[in-house]
Parts: sequence; structure tokens; C-alpha cells
Amino acid sequence: MELSPEAQRLAPIVVAVVVLWLTEALPLAVTALLGAAACVVAGVAPAKEVFRPFADPLIFLFIGSFLLAEAIRQHRLDRRLAYAVLSFPAVGERPIGIMAAVVAVSVAISAFISNTVTAAMMLAIVSGILAAIDESSARSDAAPSTGFATALHLCIAFGASIGGLATPIGTPTNLIGLGFIRAETGVGMSFPGWCVISLPVVAVMAAVLVAVLAWMFPAGVDRLTGVQAFVRSERARLGAWTTGQWSAAVAFGATVVMWVVPGVCLMALAPEDPLNRWFRERLPEGVAAVIGGVLLFLLPGDRGPDGRVPRTLVWSRTRIDWDIVLLYGGGLALGELCFSTGLATAVGRTITGLIPAGAGAATTLVAVAAVVAVVTSEFTSNVASATMVVPIVIAMAQALGVDPLPAALAATFAASLGFMMPVSTPCNALVYGSGRVPLRAMMAGGAVIDVVGTLVVTAAMLIAGRVWLAP
Repeated sequence: MELSPEAQRLAPIVVAVVVLWLTEALPLAVTALLGAAACVVAGVAPAKEVFRPFADPLIFLFIGSFLLAEAIRQHRLDRRLAYAVLSFPAVGERPIGIMAAVVAVSVAISAFISNTVTAAMMLAIVSGILAAIDESSARSDAAPSTGFATALHLCIAFGASIGGLATPIGTPTNLIGLGFIRAETGVGMSFPGWCVISLPVVAVMAAVLVAVLAWMFPAGVDRLTGVQAFVRSERARLGAWTTGQWSAAVAFGATVVMWVVPGVCLMALAPEDPLNRWFRERLPEGVAAVIGGVLLFLLPGDRGPDGRVPRTLVWSRTRIDWDIVLLYGGGLALGELCFSTGLATAVGRTITGLIPAGAGAATTLVAVAAVVAVVTSEFTSNVASATMVVPIVIAMAQALGVDPLPAALAATFAASLGFMMPVSTPCNALVYGSGRVPLRAMMAGGAVIDVVGTLVVTAAMLIAGRVWLAP
């Protein structure tokens, strides 16, 4: 297939951006901006067209979600959830119960706030739990093996990454994949629609994670004394709910309602019902997130030492991951240009020559998409992996003449499954830096979960393609 002049100019820019993302010679966001600027300078497209994705509605879903996550972090609602789950009687002081609780909390929190923030918070909590266990063990003969500490730390890293799959806002990778899917296929996926597919995947992977780590790194004891005493002590230190916590919970709850209700109405009413049209046109997910974020600057926070009552969030003390926002805008810009110039189609047709045509082509493509996304995520960031793999997978599906949605979703999900190396995800890097996780242990456990995750994602997307995603 002969490339257009614009595609010929775009190709070396895309290759250079991919190399810079893989090597991280420049910050990922800077590379994304550089790639977009280079497209304008090289004459691939006018500046208005190149930079238009930086104002994509999903950008504002990012921003609103970051604001909500920041309020949850600042007012320590995440810690309340963590200690509440760890104090359940079913958790007790059994090693596997504690591991399951750590995974459950990591999954639940990372479904709505940054995986990295979740891992950092859980790392502090688990460090306290292990200190309590060590102190109690010094007074008895029932000390757990060092493998238990390794398993607990891997529960944090892997659980946080798995939990990010649960909702569209759980990790930027999800929104990047959805952005490409909507831009190149015209298919939009609602918040509940995503969760229908993602929650079974997350539940299966979380259960497998606990079972695999308990088997690979046994505690060697039946009971870990001191855990419940530590959890009770930390819960007591949190005290009663503060005004800021109530305000953050109200803003978050209101946003979730605005995300969920349109999907429920879509299932209950006809797609062209006036109420569904109103939600679709007036209250998309990005607008709901912005409304929820703005509420945080209107609702009261905690009274300060000077007697003043600030808002739940104060802009000067609010951190937003602008690098992710810029990375998404730049990545989406390059992805759209790959399609508009015909470059993605040409690459897709070249690669599809390696996939046997026929009834099994769609199944093979879903499996290939998952495997490639997992492998690339081991050596570069999940966001960069999704940005590189999803557009190519969509082009391959179009070249094969099959529905691109299952394969594109498989690549989106699998891009979050890099578990083997400390550099695969910030969550892995954090727990590896604790000194409690040997590299060999992370690679062994991560390899097993990578394989399981690839199989689960492939099976889930094939089922979804036949059941939920079928026209």
C-alpha cells in the first residue's frame, strides 16, 4: 500500500516518539508534546487539527477524577477504608486472610484513585502491620517466614494494578484505550458498561493473586499475632469523621451517581428516549467529573488552627498529574493522525498478513493484542504501552474485516498487566524499593500473574464480544 506524503512524514516522527517512550530519555509528557509539535512543523496536519485532542472530553474526565482522588487522599478517606476492611472479623490474624484483605483494599481504592498513590498508602499500612507482627513474634516462637513479607508487598503492587482495571477512571491506561476506541470506531462505552466487563476480570485476577502468592510464599505459621491490635489502634487514631471527610465523600458520591445513573437509564429505557438523549448530550462522564471536582472547592473542609474553615480542596495545595493529561493529549493526537493519514491502516495490513484469515482471525487477534500489550508494558509504562498498541490493534482489526472492539479492549486491559519488573509500574518500583521483595521473587510471581492475566483478559474479551458487545 502506497503511503500518502503526510503518512511518510508522520512515520519517522512516530518511530522517534516510540523510541523515546521506550528509553524514557525524555519525560513521557515532554515526548508527547514534542511529537505533536513535530507533526505541525513537518506539515503532517495543521496545528488546530494536531492539538485538538488536548481538548478531548476525556481530558476533563482525567482532571475531575484527579481532583476527587486528591480530596480522598488529603482527607484520609483511603485509610479509613483500609483499616475498616482489615478489622473485619473474617480477616482475623490468619496469613491468607490478611493477604486477601490487603488485596481487597488495594483493589477497591485503586479503582478510583491513582494506583501509585494507593500503593504508597498501603505500603505504609503494611509496614506497620509487619512491625506489629515482628514485635509480637519476638515474644513468642511463632515467627512468620520472610516470604510472608514478600507476599504482602506483592499483594500491594499487583493488587493496585489489578484494581485500576475496575473502572474507566481507575488508571489513565483505561481512558487512553477508550479514547482511541471512540475516536477510531465511533463506539462509546459508559461507566456501567465498562464495569460489566471489568469487574469479573478483576474479581478472578484478585482471587488468583491471593492463591498464587500464598502458595509461592507461605507464611509458615497459622496465626499472626499483633495484627488486630495494630489495626484497632490505627482506627482509633483516625477518630470521628471530620467535616472535610464528609464533604469529600459527598462530592465523590454525587459524581458516582452521575456516572452510573445514565447507564442504568440506558438499560431501562430505549436509547432514543428523551431522558437518555439528555444524559448523553448534557451529562457525559467528563462533565460529571468536573462537577464533582468543582464541588470540592465549594463544600467546607476542616477548621484550621486559626478558626477559619477552608474549602474541602484549596487550589494552591492541590496536586494534579498534569503529565498524564499532556501524555494522553499527545498520544491521542499521534493516534488520530496515524488513522487520518493512512499510516495505521498500512501498518495494520502489513501485520495482519501474519495472521491466518478465516473464522478464527478475530479470536487470534484478541489473543495477540493481549500478549503484545503485556510484553510491551514490562519494558515501558502502561500508558505508553496502551498508546502504542491500541491504535495498531484497531487498524489490524479493520484490515481483517472483524469487529475491532474486543481486540482493542484486550490491549487496553492487558497494558496494565506488567508485573515482572520493578520498572514495569510505579507500584512495582515502590514495593521493590522497600527492600522486602527480592528481584527473583517479583519476576517469578509477576510471570505467573502475567500469564494468568493474559488468559483471563483474552477469555473475557472473547465472551464480551459475543454477549455484551454484540450489535
